[in-house]
Amino acid sequence: MGKKINPKIFRMGIIRTWPSKWYSAGKDYARNVQQDVNIRRFLLKKLQEAGVDRVEIERSAKKISIGVYTAKPGLIIGRGGSGVDDLKKQIHRDFLSKPSGIRLEDIKLNIFEVDRPNLSSQILVQSMIIDIEKRMPFRKVMKQAISRVERAGGQGVKVIVSGRLNGAEIARSEMLTSGKLPLHTLRADIDYARGVAHTTYGAIGIKVWIYKGNRFEAVEKKGEVVEKK
Repeated sequence: MGKKINPKIFRMGIIRTWPSKWYSAGKDYARNVQQDVNIRRFLLKKLQEAGVDRVEIERSAKKISIGVYTAKPGLIIGRGGSGVDDLKKQIHRDFLSKPSGIRLEDIKLNIFEVDRPNLSSQILVQSMIIDIEKRMPFRKVMKQAISRVERAGGQGVKVIVSGRLNGAEIARSEMLTSGKLPLHTLRADIDYARGVAHTTYGAIGIKVWIYKGNRFEAVEKKGEVVEKK
């Protein structure tokens, strides 16, 4: 089961919540889902250098709020907030102007800084993609990624790289692991991401699992907040 189910989806509603929060029905539902997918794909690609962890979207009637969690907010915001304004205009023009009819002033774009970027699988995958596309040796990139997670306090990490590694004729997969990775434990906080590095020899697939420890439900007891095990 651990190999077949996305670790984030497996824990949805238990220790994780949905990245899109809104209600809709009929044709509007399908349109909104497609818009969310396209907006996330666009932001992850355009802001790859800034290290985007996740994109959260909330909607209400004719308004939309987009939250971008990143390791380098300064790169996105720009001088005097010009970067955010340009990003809003591009999102409105490409995804939201038609057929939803959302106006530019109804789009709210918030940029948040990630506390520990080295414990974000999405940011780690993006940095590995950049390094591999710069023709760095893939084993060195994998070892550097694992050491960054270990230094940041991760309890376990697994990295898989697959494709025509080092330009080999036959595609293969290589894996490096460190620590523990309880994929079946639902309260285990496991961050997972995957991506593709495009090289001259073809596509190199990258998958990263990061185990941050167990999450427990917080319960109030006699005025004190304790963790329920």
